Amino acid sequence: MRKTKKLIFLGLMIAYSLILHLVESTMPGLHFIAPGAKLGLTNIITVVLLYSVSRKEAFTVLLMRILLGSVFAGSFSSFLYSLSGGVFSFMTMVLMQNLEKYEISILGVSVMGALAFNIGQLIMAGLIIRNMSIIVYFPAMAAVSVATGTFVGLVANFLLQRDLFRIGGMRI
Repeated sequence: MRKTKKLIFLGLMIAYSLILHLVESTMPGLHFIAPGAKLGLTNIITVVLLYSVSRKEAFTVLLMRILLGSVFAGSFSSFLYSLSGGVFSFMTMVLMQNLEKYEISILGVSVMGALAFNIGQLIMAGLIIRNMSIIVYFPAMAAVSVATGTFVGLVANFLLQRDLFRIGGMRI
């Protein structure tokens, strides 16, 4: 029964992240600050899962959200940008979690993940346009990343502190 509950939980997390992805796609972006900048609402689910389930399951949900989100409300290029940013962000957040000696908070992990997401996207953009000078956008994107990463970290911390990720009384 535990496997069934976990599968249901992960399915719900994919659905929640897709809903956040679709909601965010209808909102005006932060393009006036940096091209392509968004709030990163779907990262709330990723950060929460990093702290509540295994990394493998968190990564699976992330990949499913990127794939399905691109199918429902995106294009192949948005898939490439999301995939490169998402994978780079995930690896960075896992690395930050592994630095237990430095006691990096969920907020720090989230901000570093947001910064890494933009680095991954800029690398992909540079590869696509065959010109790495696109990195000049990083300072503006970094400013947005710190703000959005802080927001995501605060929301994820709030959700985890209230232990809202339970199914049938069982902590997942």
